This record gives sequence, structure tokens and C-alpha cells, in this order.
Amino acid sequence: MDPQDLANLAHLRRARDLIDREYARPLDVPTMARHAHMSPAHFSRQFRATYGETPYSYLMTRRIERAMALLRGGTSVTEACMTVGCTSLGSFSSRFTEVVGETPSAYRGREHSAVTAMPACVAKLHTRPTRTAPSRIEPARTIPGGGAPGGSAPGRSEEAAGRAAA
Repeated sequence: MDPQDLANLAHLRRARDLIDREYARPLDVPTMARHAHMSPAHFSRQFRATYGETPYSYLMTRRIERAMALLRGGTSVTEACMTVGCTSLGSFSSRFTEVVGETPSAYRGREHSAVTAMPACVAKLHTRPTRTAPSRIEPARTIPGGGAPGGSAPGRSEEAAGRAAA
């Protein structure tokens, strides 16, 4: 790494620390970029290249992570939503479900005694939300011999396709 790369990394860490510390405040990309001493577009590109997700996605992950801790403690879904800095209960619930894989109410209602028995540093590691959304695009299926499922291969008669499959 050259000195410029190290300086950029230090600036990005400053912005990431702002997100970690001030997640409940209204934060937008221009504000984060100012803390990194970068333009918003350059900051967004650099943040994603360095940390693997956009600044907004990182902010929402921190908010969801904190909301999970509040919900485990018995806080209501609405109160958790407002405490972590979200202003729309619907958007919060949708994002929570997308990241965690279950609704905030279902998460709150589950048993969490194993997490409370762990040291905080271990619990934080094991409960950290990750974005592992399943792929919504199914791979194209083909049959042996080059044809598509449910039909014959181009340029081959159905009788020839049947013999090739047998």
C-alpha cells in the first residue's frame, strides 16, 4: 500500500467509526463523506470496495444489530425501531426481515437464553446479522444432449430427441 492508500483507509475508518458510534442519528452519505474528507460518490465507491457493502447498507446493518439486542431484552418492536434511528416501522420491519430472516416480532418472541449466557463479545459475534439473501434467479436447466427441458433441441425432430435421450 502506498501512502495515499493508507490515508484513504484512515479516512474511511473515520467514517465507519462515525456510523458505529452515531447509528441512531439521521446519517446520510454526504455527512459520512464529509467525515472521510471525500466527495459522496468517491466515498461510496471506496467504502464499498474496502468493506464489501455500501455505506447505507453498513449503517442499516448496525441499526438492525442494535435492534436485535433491544428485542432480545424485551423492548417492543416500535420502540426498538425508533431507538435505533429508523423513522418508518414498515421499512424497518422489511429490512429486519431481509437481513435476519424473520420478522422483528418473531425474533422478539423467540427464546434467547443461550445468547444471554454468553459473554457479550461472543454474543455480538454470533448474533451479528449478515446479508445472505438467497438468489432469486434460478440457473437455466438443460438436459443431456443440449436440449432445453420440456422441448426438443433446435434442428432435431422429436423422434431423434427421444432416441438421444434413451
